[in-house]
Parts: sequence; structure tokens; C-alpha cells
Amino acid sequence: MVIGAELKQFRIEMSTSGVLHLIFDMPGRSMNVFSNAAIDEIGLFADWLKQSDVIGVVISSGKPTAFCAGADLAELETAYDMIMAAPSAERDRLAFDHFFRLSHGLRRLETAGKPIAVAVAGLALGGGCEFALAAHHRVIADHPQATFGLPESLVGLLPGGGGTQRLPRLIGIEAALPVLLDGARIGGQAAIAAGLADELVGPGEEVAAAERWVLSQPAATQPWDRADWRAADTSRVAAIIGVSRSKMLAETLGHYPAPSAILDCVEQGFPQDFDSAIRTEMQIFAKLIQRREPRNMIRTLFLGRLDYERLKKKGMNPRITEAVAAISNVLGAQSERGKELSDAFARAGFRVEQPRRANFDGRITDAVYWHDDEPRTWGKDLLRARLVDAEAAAAGWRTQLDEAERRAADYVLVTQAGFPAYLGGLFAAGLN
Repeated sequence: MVIGAELKQFRIEMSTSGVLHLIFDMPGRSMNVFSNAAIDEIGLFADWLKQSDVIGVVISSGKPTAFCAGADLAELETAYDMIMAAPSAERDRLAFDHFFRLSHGLRRLETAGKPIAVAVAGLALGGGCEFALAAHHRVIADHPQATFGLPESLVGLLPGGGGTQRLPRLIGIEAALPVLLDGARIGGQAAIAAGLADELVGPGEEVAAAERWVLSQPAATQPWDRADWRAADTSRVAAIIGVSRSKMLAETLGHYPAPSAILDCVEQGFPQDFDSAIRTEMQIFAKLIQRREPRNMIRTLFLGRLDYERLKKKGMNPRITEAVAAISNVLGAQSERGKELSDAFARAGFRVEQPRRANFDGRITDAVYWHDDEPRTWGKDLLRARLVDAEAAAAGWRTQLDEAERRAADYVLVTQAGFPAYLGGLFAAGLN
């Protein structure tokens, strides 16, 4: 088979019953992720499948602990730099074209005319979950680690591989929103009850069960592609999204654009035909990826976490803790007008011992952060001054820490010292 020789991130095996097995098995890595190479191969395989004479396909993982952990976030950061280096008038198109490849490939896969089942024995997160959602039948192992999830909002992004469109269509908007907005995971019997998985089997039995389904000669069509299909939530989209948006803004104070963008995707895309809906999703994603918040959150909460965990294993440099403590002291919300300053910190998203205002309107501005916005107040002015002082203090510590230690320090600053994740920390690259 010519296609097999062209795939490097996947392996192809043919069962004696004539079912093709597409095995996600990135070479040299313990975990599958959707790298640029893997995304390209999905599209290549989908185009080949449409012209093939195979009975159907079973998708599984060659890794023992996970199906796929999502996007390659290091490559994503590189893509961000590429997009932002382009003239501003070209950035939307560049972002759309670069990131739509996965969504387009998965769409071609599910419409190739062959029944596709996926066997999930471990984590199926982010792009891995979207890969599974593009199958016509999902089999999940009855194991705590076998779960579906779309955690993109936790690093400031939205699921751009069709996740904001397939999941609500499959399980309903209200059941989908905790997964989309909060990073909730669903596995086991809960996945069956929600309609996210079709079969729950014992560990090790998922591939055989998926093959049995393919051999049963099922229809190779997604529910949303059937002429008579209509989502049950269609008439309630605006009401459901409105309630969720109000709750989300009260919790995030409007500083995190990803949840709002996710709600926009669902509200705008759900009433559309599916091909239009995934393009709407990507248009919103292309705007979101250009913002500072996702870059800051990826650098701090993902890359910084990896550095922190690695350094912790081999012995943490005590200067990291000292540096974070020094910045926390500079940012301290204590003064002769402490309540006003503390309130400014709280509304800027810092974790302080001050309750948030119940009447905060949660408005989002595309241009600036809340603490930079008008109207000017004494608290905001002092907060801005404290941030300038904190950045200057962090600059003094940067020479004492290497690159990995600076990212780890930002991770500690955000996760342990209450610095807002959307600002991304102060050590790795300064305030952005």
C-alpha cells in the first residue's frame, strides 16, 4: 500500500478480516501529540482513504498510556511568532491557513465514505479528543486513565479542530460547556451516558470491539451530515450561551478571552451547516491566537510547568523561590489606602485577600488589559506603578537564572503567588 510508506507518525496494519488499522505512534516520543507532521499525515490518509477499497478503519494508539495528548504546544508557539512577524493585514489569513489544516483533514476523514471507529485506551485530550470525535463510533476502555477532554481554554485557546462544533452536536450544549470552558474530562460510564462514547469495554478489548463494529457494515455518516438531523438545542442556543457567558465573565473578570471565544464559536456555529461551522470556529481561533494571553499562558502554564517539574526532580535552585518572594513583596497591596489598591489588584485578576465586586460587568476589551484601561483611578495608577517596579525587580533576577529557571519562576509566580496567568509572569520575557 503506497500510503503506508508515506506515513511516519502513524502505522498501518491490515487485519485478516480486511479492516485497516491506523495506529498513531509518533517515533521517539512517549506521548502522541498533533505536530505539524501528524496533521499533514491525517489529511494525506483521508484523501487516500476516499479512493481506497478497504472495508473500514480502526484508529488506535501505539502508546501504552494515552491516545493523544493534544497539540504540540512548542510548535504552536513557533507558529504564533511566525504569524505575528507578518504584516498585520496578513495575519488573519496566515493563522487561518496554518491552523485549519487539522480541522480540514478531520472533516475529509469523516466524509471519506468508510466507517471509522476509534479505540481509546488512555487520554484523548485536545486534538486527540477532536480526532476521536471525527470517528463514527467511539469505543473506550473501562479504565480511569481513558478519558476525553478539551482543555485548550486552560492555556488560553479554543479547540480549533472542530471540537466546539462536534461535541455540542453530539452531547448537547449544556453537557459540552463544562468540557469546553473548564477542561472537564469524561470517561467510563459517564462517557456512555452522555453519548460521547458508544461502547465501554474491558481494558485491552477496545480494538477488537472497534473492529467488530466496522465489520457490522454500519453507515459511514456523522449524525450532523444526515438530511433529517436537527440538534435538540437549536432553539435554545442564545439562552444557554447567555447564561453561561454571564457566569463566565463573573468568574474570569473578562481577562481571559478564550472562554468568550469558545462561547462565540458555539453560538455562531451551532445553527450553521457543519462545513460553515468549522470555518466559523477557525475564523474565531485565528483572531484568538494573535492575542497576548494565549502566548503568555502557554509559555508559563505549559512550558514553565515542564521546566518546573524537571528542575524539581533534579534539585530546584533556591534562587527561584527567593525571586518569586521578592516580586510578591514588591506587588504587595498594602498601603495607606490599602482597600482601593487591593480592589484594583482583585479586578486586574490578582489573587488577593479581597472579595471580588459582585457588580463587576466583565466587559472585555481587545486592545488593553483592565489595569491599563480608562477610567484612571488611584488604585489603578498605583497598580501600574507596582507592576513597573516588579518588572524592574524581575529584570535584576533574570541574570541569576537560566532560561528554564526563569520559565519555572513564572510558573511558581502564577500558580503559587497569585500572579494572573493571562499576564504570563515577569521573569521569562517581562510583562506582556
